[in-house]
Amino acid sequence: MRCCCPLSTPFARAFFSIVAICAVSIIAAGFVRADDKPAPKPVKSQPYPLATCIVSGKSLGDKPVVKQIDSREVRFCCDQCPTKFESDKAAYFKKIDAQIVEQQLKHYPLTTCVVMPDDELNAPDINVNYVSANRLVRFCCPDCIKAFNADPAKYFTKIDEAVIKQQKDAYPLDTCPVSGEKLGGMGEPVTKVYGVAMVKFCCNGCVAKFETDYTTYMAKVTDAWKAKHASGDDHGHDHSHDGHDHPHN
Repeated sequence: MRCCCPLSTPFARAFFSIVAICAVSIIAAGFVRADDKPAPKPVKSQPYPLATCIVSGKSLGDKPVVKQIDSREVRFCCDQCPTKFESDKAAYFKKIDAQIVEQQLKHYPLTTCVVMPDDELNAPDINVNYVSANRLVRFCCPDCIKAFNADPAKYFTKIDEAVIKQQKDAYPLDTCPVSGEKLGGMGEPVTKVYGVAMVKFCCNGCVAKFETDYTTYMAKVTDAWKAKHASGDDHGHDHSHDGHDHPHN
């Protein structure tokens, strides 16, 4: 008796074998794509926020030596200091981080952990002050650092939004700190956040100039905050919580 099974012929068996192999390959490829997601891009370091060289303690001057070290910008007073920095890099970064924390802590915009927003930052014994890309980030506990580092841009966006929300209504300048042009005169102002300070520019072209001479231009913004607070021109804004007297970075 002749078999009527569709797999009985050599051609049919070969055809269905190929189909089965292709199906398995497609499924496997799907699993690979799902598991092999590209890692988030590292965030670009913000400008070095200190006015002095961490090695010599001297003022950076008008033409600091700018280096990228471990994906962070560091500025020095002279060509000799980067070599000294590299010889004891961990210790110098620890000093930089301590100064950044001191500089930015008062005006940090969040009262809860940026990773675990239900957890208040009210337990100094376990809360963490962490510096990434020359910016302060606060966590409820050390375990949140790993989650943050898996996608820092995501969490920096949350911090930026909080800074802008707190400072936009009381922002002290109506001109660009770089060009002096009236904000809005060249279209919608460009808003950036540096550390814990919001800065508005007349155009994108001024952003690069600001970051090149960061200390000089940030001082203009800081001085404007101080003048606004001293004059009492805060339009009823509450400074007691967010410290908008003069956020400095």
